[in-house]
Amino acid sequence: MAARDDYLLDSLLEMGYVTDDQLAPIRAEADATGEGVVDTLVAKGILSPTVVSQAKATHFGAEFVQLADLRLSDDVISSVRRDVAKRFNVVPVRKEANGIVVAMADPSDLDTLDGLQHALNTEIIPAVASPEDIEAAINRYYGGAAREDSVGKMLQEITEGEVEVSTVKAGGMEDGATVEADAPMIKLVNQIIVDAFKMRASDIHLEPLAKRFRVRYRIDGMLHEVKSPPKRLQASVISRLKIMSNMSIAERRIPQDGRIQAQVGGKTIDLRVSCLPTTHGESIVMRILDKEGLKLGLAELGFLSDDQQTFERLISLPDGILLITGPTGSGKTTTLYAVLNYINRPDRKIITVEDPVEYVLSGINQVHVNEAVGLTFAAALRSMLRQAPNVVMLGEIRDLETATIAINASLTGHLVFSTLHTNDAPSAVTRLIDIGVKPFLVASSARCLMAQRLVRKVCKQCAAPYEPTEAEKKALKFDSAKLAAATIRKGKGCSNCNKTGYRGRFGVFEIFVIDDEVRKLIYEKVSATVLRNRAREMGMRSLREDGARKVLAGLTTPEEVIRATVLDAD
Repeated sequence: MAARDDYLLDSLLEMGYVTDDQLAPIRAEADATGEGVVDTLVAKGILSPTVVSQAKATHFGAEFVQLADLRLSDDVISSVRRDVAKRFNVVPVRKEANGIVVAMADPSDLDTLDGLQHALNTEIIPAVASPEDIEAAINRYYGGAAREDSVGKMLQEITEGEVEVSTVKAGGMEDGATVEADAPMIKLVNQIIVDAFKMRASDIHLEPLAKRFRVRYRIDGMLHEVKSPPKRLQASVISRLKIMSNMSIAERRIPQDGRIQAQVGGKTIDLRVSCLPTTHGESIVMRILDKEGLKLGLAELGFLSDDQQTFERLISLPDGILLITGPTGSGKTTTLYAVLNYINRPDRKIITVEDPVEYVLSGINQVHVNEAVGLTFAAALRSMLRQAPNVVMLGEIRDLETATIAINASLTGHLVFSTLHTNDAPSAVTRLIDIGVKPFLVASSARCLMAQRLVRKVCKQCAAPYEPTEAEKKALKFDSAKLAAATIRKGKGCSNCNKTGYRGRFGVFEIFVIDDEVRKLIYEKVSATVLRNRAREMGMRSLREDGARKVLAGLTTPEEVIRATVLDAD
């Protein structure tokens, strides 16, 4: 059977791997047992399988490759399907202009070469590797007989340490109900979620790129790339997440949304999942909604004591409308939920209209907007007023109809909270008038307009005294008197903050309280600049000024405040 390899003896002799003196007794033994001479040399330990493969490559004028030393790209591996690689026992090495270089144990096997060329419909350029090398590479890149072990090792490698996966539920089904062979993939996906939660991420981004599958976590508002699965696992990871969030895995052409509920370390978290088709596959973003982290007090939001007293007084009013403004990702929704927690009492009926409902709050009636069946913001708001609420919370004022109903509700004895996309507090007035609300309605209903931004907190464990640069002093208007009484700090970077110097975030605020004089200005349709000047005369601190106070208190850094309030510079 193996005697067909004896043609290699001349090559082995020429290459100096064996001598004539060694061959004489081996030939006699091979003749007695019926084994090939080369096989007997390998069995005796005189030759290694790698040396035999090198001799084959030399004999046939082919390239010899050591697959263990190569890192094959996902693009190359995907050029030969898993079933083809396993059937013909080959591994693709690289693509060339005239075909694919394929590692095989025997380049003289014409049946394999012909079958490969037919299966791949391209020219095959044979290279030689040892059988053991080929088997290990197939298991490593495609998942062989030990598929669970290989994916398990990959999971261990990606997580860089002890694998600890908590139970993740979806659709009321435990993972244990899934086929056992898929367990490593389940663990891999679960570990991505668990690691994100442990690192305090607010979002998980899984992004298919041309040659890799990128995973990033958004931590304290900044994206951080983490060790990602190989490109070849992209389809499996995305399919798993789509199944967990009750999306259709057959539909890859249109965006989809779903939810996942997870148990991590005894805590329940919700994940809002969005799937979007892109050029290189489906991109998935998961927003982590930590119910435990929701119960924030107003102090935890970042209010200093004087602003907190003012805000507590305003949100305790019996009627009127309070608007929170800022760009996407500035913490408006979190502030609204904290307000609802603060005023939620048994003697008050609170109804919210949201798109979507991010957190489920105890004791509050929450309505999920569903435009597909006609349940728009305006329709929901119109109906909910017949439920006789004391407090109404609107996720966002988007159009004239919604704004008009919300303002009319505030004029008929309801306290209304909502958000608006404007850069500063006074601009909310002109924004409402621009979308068509009558100025006298805005003047009569508005009680408070508050703009906010999020800045990162200095890490407490590595915070150290910091001397601001001249540019920072000028931007934040720090004089020598302010600096003398300050405790400005900046984090050096440690394991607690992932070497960033920051851990956690809080808000900087601009609170514009509406008084009678301001109402008169609104009624006269003055510009946002005039309103802002009046607000400053009343003592309103700008976002940058509020941030500067928090820099002087050592809570954040000058760099953070300047970055977050760049539009607020004089």
